[in-house]
Amino acid sequence: MVDTDILIVGGGIAGAGLGAALDGRRDTLLIESEDHCGRHATGRSAAFWLENYGGPAVAPLTRASRPFLAERGWLSPRGAIHLERGGTEEAFDRPMGLEPLDRAQLEARIPGLRAQWQTGFSEPSCADIDVAALHADCLARLRRAGGAVRTGAALAAAERRGGRWHVTLDDGEKLTASILVDAAGAWADDVAQRSGVMPIAIAPKRRTMIQFRVARSGLSDLPLVTDVAASFYFKGESDRSIWLSPHDEIDSAPCDAAPEDIDIATAIARFEAVVDWPVEAVERSWAGLRSFAPDRNPVYGFDRLADGFFWCAGQGGFGIQTAPAASALAAALLLGEAPALDPAAFDPTRFG
Repeated sequence: MVDTDILIVGGGIAGAGLGAALDGRRDTLLIESEDHCGRHATGRSAAFWLENYGGPAVAPLTRASRPFLAERGWLSPRGAIHLERGGTEEAFDRPMGLEPLDRAQLEARIPGLRAQWQTGFSEPSCADIDVAALHADCLARLRRAGGAVRTGAALAAAERRGGRWHVTLDDGEKLTASILVDAAGAWADDVAQRSGVMPIAIAPKRRTMIQFRVARSGLSDLPLVTDVAASFYFKGESDRSIWLSPHDEIDSAPCDAAPEDIDIATAIARFEAVVDWPVEAVERSWAGLRSFAPDRNPVYGFDRLADGFFWCAGQGGFGIQTAPAASALAAALLLGEAPALDPAAFDPTRFG
């Protein structure tokens, strides 16, 4: 039987980041059901840092994470443009840091922009994130601090007895831990139920991404382009290739998500309504599950009723860009320290 202080369930950015932030202050074991960590949402991220993405509760985590990401060279300047249709009643509550753009300025930055897009806003601080480097660094820091990572190890059941969690893996192996951390992403509620803990109603939602080639060159430095109604986003990937999403959120059971033809077609139709660039070929497509709590804010903290059960879940689509600050906040809460940011918006007790 393996005994540990902290058992983290889930090897995506939530679990890996928390494990790294603990910095060896407690004996830590991370278990991941897949054959490698980060196979699902983390490995399928659109990989950008956008200060105002995620709402007012998430923004402080995003801002606090930027220095860490920048110091390590994991951010590459990209910039973003948020488009507005002309002659509509769309209302856009413009956050700080956005610069207004008129039609002429939009045309200079997005050649071939269709006529209905009359105004927009520039967000110069938007940057690409090297997700693979960030995630690998978290796992390496966890190991360097004396922690362990085990893949192919799925939690089958857990029970609280005698002040410890008694965990059974799907191969029958037994573990014990003082604290059980649920960082299982789309499977967070499933892990809670297997542990006899009331689920929060973490909802996985599928998002589709496409890489395709167009009949235009010089696209590698194209900014992230989205609209204020949040119905699409795309960015340059290479000289003639684009990454595109229809910004969909389709309810899904926890699974190895795959794109559906209708979502690919929807994405391309929305892209063609933005620019006049002929689509030549879809080069690849994929989908990931973004997991949301009922109020769409992440959940960090101990469960109100289940002793020693710690939630680290519901990061939505913002887990990568908030990872450094969110991991530090979660580690502080787990260790009983004062966090640098106010944790009230993320407290699991808010669900009663």
